[in-house]
Amino acid sequence: MKNGFIKTAAVTPKIRVADPKYNGQAVISGIKEATMHGAKIIVLPELVLTGYTCNDLFLQSTLIKGAERALLRVVDSTKGNEALIFVGLPMVHDGKLYNVAAAVWNGQILGVVPKKYLPNYGEFYEARYFTPGTEKIEMADIAGRNVPFGINQLFSIDSVSGLMVGCEICEDLWVADPPSTHHAMAGATVIVNLSASDETVGKASYREMLVSATSARLMAGYIYCSAGEGESTQDLVFGGHDMIAENGVMLTKSRRISHGTIYGDIDIERINMERRRSNTFVIDRPDSYRIISVNMRVTETRLERFFDPYPFVPSIKEKRHERCEEIFNIQTLGLKKRLEHTGAKTVVIGVSGGLDSTLAVLVAVRAFDELSLSRRGIMAVTMPCFGTTSRTKNNAVVLSERLRLNLKEIDITTSVKRHFEDIGHDIENRDVTYENGQARERTQVLMDLANKYQGLVIGTGDMSELALGWATYNGDHMSMYGVNCGVPKTLVRHLVSYYADETEDAKLRDVLRDILDTPVSPELLPPTGDDISQKTEDLVGPYELHDFFLYNMLRAGSSPDKIYRMAVMAFDGVYDGDTILKWEKIFYRRFFAQQFKRSCLPDGPKVGSVAVSPRGDLRMPSDAMADCWMNTLDKM
Repeated sequence: MKNGFIKTAAVTPKIRVADPKYNGQAVISGIKEATMHGAKIIVLPELVLTGYTCNDLFLQSTLIKGAERALLRVVDSTKGNEALIFVGLPMVHDGKLYNVAAAVWNGQILGVVPKKYLPNYGEFYEARYFTPGTEKIEMADIAGRNVPFGINQLFSIDSVSGLMVGCEICEDLWVADPPSTHHAMAGATVIVNLSASDETVGKASYREMLVSATSARLMAGYIYCSAGEGESTQDLVFGGHDMIAENGVMLTKSRRISHGTIYGDIDIERINMERRRSNTFVIDRPDSYRIISVNMRVTETRLERFFDPYPFVPSIKEKRHERCEEIFNIQTLGLKKRLEHTGAKTVVIGVSGGLDSTLAVLVAVRAFDELSLSRRGIMAVTMPCFGTTSRTKNNAVVLSERLRLNLKEIDITTSVKRHFEDIGHDIENRDVTYENGQARERTQVLMDLANKYQGLVIGTGDMSELALGWATYNGDHMSMYGVNCGVPKTLVRHLVSYYADETEDAKLRDVLRDILDTPVSPELLPPTGDDISQKTEDLVGPYELHDFFLYNMLRAGSSPDKIYRMAVMAFDGVYDGDTILKWEKIFYRRFFAQQFKRSCLPDGPKVGSVAVSPRGDLRMPSDAMADCWMNTLDKM
């Protein structure tokens, strides 16, 4: 429960049809196992205490009374158990039979939620037995216990900020206006669904899509627990298809045609942050809703959730290639529109033989091809100076030649030396002036060439560099259009790799592979022999860590200690905790200190859900203090 995580479980026990006593014991065993595992919200299937497939036996009072007795045994077994548990059963209220979910906690029945929509089509005949539930909250009697009865109930776990649970049952999810929509708009951040969905060809994939999409639309966690083994197979098969989703992401799902328990750690903090971010998500709780408080002690959740170390990069190759193509198209369209609008038929790009400039060149090639412009209008300028190695220079040349660009080499060594003389800087003093003087000279060359040829300077810097401020102000920081400004460094590498995989030019593929193997470097300090001496990641830290920090700070709104906790799990076996903490502190320090560079960024396209443009996603004061974030890490 620390950091807003709550462990949840969907438990599908193996049952016997029309045997409430046996099923009650199976439910108790399933709850005990889930509780021992640390689950704090536990969901069981629809009508689990009797079985969903009882048919006309639901009209027998013997079965209904047996289900009530089984429920009471389940309730008594939860004394001392602080998990919020949802159990399905048939129940009589005011002379009518309802398909309900009983919310149980610590030896109490907190409330009973009836099913609203009763399917009576195809293989379903629920209207033959049950009465639709209503939103109105009444009091119902269960063996002398007076409990709330009605759809409009939410269960608030007050010890976890913003954790409120709503309940719907099976078909309720499949309709045009499900109760879960109203629950979420009334404040529910987790929806539980007790289901008995049978298996037919293609239904499972639709069911998964429905659960994922609902969790995304509602910005909520969704726990779906379905009937499985033990249900009658007279005409149908129930596969126990359990799922736990969060805001459009399937956290876990069961193996189909099975029984057992799945667990998922839902991030309530992130759900609440997403809702705060979206001004179109408005909490509007009608007076008809009843909020029931659950007094649950705070404990630290033993996390089993997968935290992707590369949140910007799809892990599945096919999806990664699809994402790369989509990003190339966005970048290309952005540049294409700018060229059309300005009428420019020339672009100027500083090519270094590194990843970022390579990606910018590839985007420019696509844009020119789509506009039916000659690639000779792409002026690729290599500007060797003190730190340039033969490897990077050769790669820049070969890349430009294979793509049939207008290659221009301008050695800036003499110009930079003269500039140092003008300002009285000792060339042996290899400080920030020594480095930035080269970067600014290169930008001046590019800008003046663009003026000379009526073109545009295309910026090559990526989003990770902008987040860290790893750019020379008014040097590589500046351009007339920055095609890479929305692409994090970890994704730049995959975009170039994708292009290499797709090209039929073997020599181009070889040079792209060598660029991918070259250490990231600004090459502003003299090499050791002919080897790069200045490696960016040795100075500012691994980009894979910084991209992880950046995503979880801006996209997920996570606190520094939470990000650290997730990073330790995500990079287990790669970086130890001390190393992660060191670079996370540097990330926050640089992120806050360098906002002034992002406040005056050139135009460039947003490509993903995280961006740092001051005209789009990140409206941040340049003099904001990092202390609040740093203090959290200093206490660790």
